[in-house]
Parts: sequence; structure tokens; C-alpha cells
Amino acid sequence: MNKLKYIIISLLAVLVFQCKSSKSIAGGESNLKLTAKQLLKENSKETPVFKTLQSRLKITYNQDGNEQSYSVNFRAKKDEIIWISATFSVVKAMVTPEKVSFYNKLDNTYFEGDYNYLSNILGTELDFQKVQNLLIGESIFELNANNYDVSVNENVYVVQPKKQRELFEIFFLLDPVQFKVKSQQISQPKEARHLQIDYKSYQVVDNQRLPEHIKIIAVEATKETNIELEFKNVTLNENLNFPYKIPSGFKEIKL
Repeated sequence: MNKLKYIIISLLAVLVFQCKSSKSIAGGESNLKLTAKQLLKENSKETPVFKTLQSRLKITYNQDGNEQSYSVNFRAKKDEIIWISATFSVVKAMVTPEKVSFYNKLDNTYFEGDYNYLSNILGTELDFQKVQNLLIGESIFELNANNYDVSVNENVYVVQPKKQRELFEIFFLLDPVQFKVKSQQISQPKEARHLQIDYKSYQVVDNQRLPEHIKIIAVEATKETNIELEFKNVTLNENLNFPYKIPSGFKEIKL
């Protein structure tokens, strides 16, 4: 398992949801007449509320035509810990607001560091809150009607800053039925970078609307990385443990 695979696994140590009583969301009547204030209020009402979650997560990674899939155990304590473990605990990762850490028993190595390398991969500055939001279907930037304009294009709401940043162009697409994020896109034209997170489907888990299938596309110049996430067998608000200790004798790696 190379370093890039480590990065993908640890990045994906942050996700959500499905459960025994889960069901996919479909249908409904569109409402395309909301003001920015009304739309963002409806979107805010849909913010998932939970303390902990446990899930089986399938990760499919594709770069330069090389596709690989992983299935990992995922646990999270909202706003505090994201934890994953591959089969037989061969690879474990733990993400907190302070740091990212993971180790690999196949070659006795480990990594501990900040969010810089994740930010470099996806082409935008990240922290724990942004990564968590990305993975639970929330906008990575706070949406405020005073700072964002809303328009309608092809039967979806388009939310963008009233004044785009000099180095970034930001767009959010919101569903006109459930008011959840359908896509969030960040471009850096001068750097030839583009990050796009598409929420292919949502599901209801214990009365919470949560992502079911997410596709992440990260482009830098001519290089494109695709990551797909599928969340299965989720349970919410159980008492969970987050066992994590880097084995003695492991060699630290720098990314």
C-alpha cells in the first residue's frame, strides 16, 4: 500500500451513513421560488444531528485509470473524532480537530501531522470541520444570506458568494425538494485546480437525511483523482470506543 493510498484512507476517515431502518430519498415537489434567506434557512433545518455513528464504508479510488476499492469500519464522535480500521486492523486512522494520524502494519510505518497534506491533495484549505461537513452533506463554508446570492439553473438552486474571492470561485448546488447540498465546487483557475463534491444520493437514517453515495473529483492541471464513497449498515448514537495506539517500533513517514 503506497503513500497515496494512505492519504486516501485517512481522508476518508470522516464519513456517514446508512442503518437498519435507512431508506433512500426520492420524489417530492420542487420549490424554486425561495429567497436566499428562506432557502438557507431550509438548508439549515436539514443539518444532521447525532452524537456518534458507526458504519461500513466502501471507498473506490481511481487515478490515471488505476481503480482500487477498500471496505473499512468507520466510527465517529461528532466534532471530536473520526476513526477507521481496515480488515484485521492492518491500517488504522484517527482524525481529530488537532491532527491526522494513521499507521500501517504491513510495513510498520505511521504518520502524524496536520491538515496540510489533505489540503494539498484536494486543492483547498481544510480543517476538521470542513472535512466533516463535506462528508455529512453540509457546505464546507458557512452559508449566510447576507454574503451569498441565490439563482436557479436547470431546476436546482445555485448559491455563490456575492463577491467571489480573488483566488477561489465557489459554487453550491442545492436541491429544490429536500434543500440538501447536491454539489459543492471550488475552483482555483490560476492554479488549474478544481474540487467537486457531488452527492449522488441521500438516505434517511433515524430521521436524519444523510449522504448515501458521494463522488469526489479533484483536478490539478491534467491530473484527475476520483473517490467514491458508499455508506452501509450505519447505526447512530451508540456507545462507541475509539481504540488507537501507534505500535512501538514503527517508523514515521513524512508526506
